[in-house]
Amino acid sequence: MNPLKMKESILRTWLWIIALVGIILGVGYFTFIVVSDKGRPSWDYRPVKNIPSESPYATYPKNPQGQHVNEKEGRTP
Repeated sequence: MNPLKMKESILRTWLWIIALVGIILGVGYFTFIVVSDKGRPSWDYRPVKNIPSESPYATYPKNPQGQHVNEKEGRTP
C-alpha cells in the first residue's frame, strides 16, 4: 500500500469514528433536553392509605367456601 493511500485510509477511519461519536453524543444530548426534569408535576395523586382501619379497600370479606373447596365434604372440583 502506498503512503498516500494509507494516509487517506487513516483519515477516513478517524472521520468515521468522530462522526459516530458525534451521533452518539448528539442523541444523548437530544434525549437529555427532551426527557430532562421539567420541574414539579401539575398533578398530585396523594398516597393511597392501605391500613385496614383507614381504607375500605384494604380488607376483604372472608370467602364462605374457603379457598378452593366447593362443598362441605371438602371435595375439589
